[in-house]
Amino acid sequence: MLLTLTTTHQPATDLGYLLRKNPARSQSFSLSFGTAHVFYPEATLERCTVVLLVEVDMVGLVRNRRRPSGEGGALDQYVNDRPYAASSFLSVAIADVFGSALSGRSRERPGLVDRPLPLHVKLAALPCRGGEKFLRSLFEPLGYRVAARRLPLDETFPEWGESSCFQVELEALLPLHAVLSHLYVLVPVLDNDKHYWVGDDEVEKLLRHGEGWLPLHPAREAIARRYLKHQRKLVDTALARLVDESEPDPDSSAESHAREEEAMEQSLNLNEQRLGAVSAALKSTGANRVLDLGCGEGRLLQALLKERQFTEIVGMDVSHRALEIARDRLHCDRLPPVQKQRLRLLHGSLIYRDQRLAGFDAAAVAEVIEHLDAPRLAAFERVLFECARPKAVVISTPNREYNVLWETLPAGQFRHKDHRFEWTRAEFQAWADGVAARFGYHVRYLPVGPDDPAVGSPTQIGVFHID
Repeated sequence: MLLTLTTTHQPATDLGYLLRKNPARSQSFSLSFGTAHVFYPEATLERCTVVLLVEVDMVGLVRNRRRPSGEGGALDQYVNDRPYAASSFLSVAIADVFGSALSGRSRERPGLVDRPLPLHVKLAALPCRGGEKFLRSLFEPLGYRVAARRLPLDETFPEWGESSCFQVELEALLPLHAVLSHLYVLVPVLDNDKHYWVGDDEVEKLLRHGEGWLPLHPAREAIARRYLKHQRKLVDTALARLVDESEPDPDSSAESHAREEEAMEQSLNLNEQRLGAVSAALKSTGANRVLDLGCGEGRLLQALLKERQFTEIVGMDVSHRALEIARDRLHCDRLPPVQKQRLRLLHGSLIYRDQRLAGFDAAAVAEVIEHLDAPRLAAFERVLFECARPKAVVISTPNREYNVLWETLPAGQFRHKDHRFEWTRAEFQAWADGVAARFGYHVRYLPVGPDDPAVGSPTQIGVFHID
């Protein structure tokens, strides 16, 4: 079985440091079921590709297997697709050969461990028991672009028909450890089988390697069932723990954290300036039908309702409690009929495709993206810019450079305890330029708040638009 992993991050040879495998030489590793080989067909500063080739010793596996008395030496024990098609054998090889990268550790390049990198994955033959639709349902919500070609049973005899295997290519901008974790879990899920006994420790493996992405995955139940070989007790245990870990409810700690951030910004009246800037940016696009994604308690919605230009205003948030507060703030039960027709509140997540979001002129995403970790941010990009695809998007986020001017903020800390990152101006523009290029938008940038000559403004805005 064959897995290739390519990056164009520069210098691309940093991939060797992250994997702890020297691009200058090939290496082989003994596994309990065969041998794994690692080599680099290309390794330049612009592009680097690593290959993991796994040889499965089927004869050795059958000889060492304990079989029930009376079981014969069936030919299919020796002749099958296991040496060629990706399966749980590949997952074990990833864990054994790329263990430190899978765990998110790198002594030589610690600063790259959590940085999203442009990565291209190719699996020469991947069983997709459930078809291409199921394959896409697993990888696309995690931010991957998926290309799949179904393989014939035998190219020499096309009349034999197609196999259950696909040649699969995946592209994403994600940390390397996230990509390896996704492969570790989802390859045996697609195969719907494992070559070893599944017990309680498999639940721990699933939760450990699914941390940060599996609790909110729309197919988490199917993933748990297949990964745990449909053992009901194990599946129920895993799902119960995944529910406990899924989307830390904004109804609890998020409210107090938000109050802390507001108190810090109060001296600049920054929230009011931000709402005014986002509202003005939406107006400048000429939009009539607008979305407020991650609307929270409805402050921006309140400002948008005052603008007659907006004939339809939809707010969406993942928190039920935040939506209840928004309803109270906006007096939804007492709005005049004309105003009621302009406003809708939806419960939903920004990281899953939602047909309700399609067809709008513009969308606002104010102080939201910094709360998303890398896999969810990648999924959010596709949900908004590819699937919903409004004509204009206004995104605001903190400028980390300005943090040094907050006297009450300890050095190195973020403004909000739930922030997964805070970007400098250069980092935000690099991300926004990349998103615009991938999805066919143009983007311009606006400062919000006092604009310090050295560190910029406290808030930065990107205004995306389609010509």
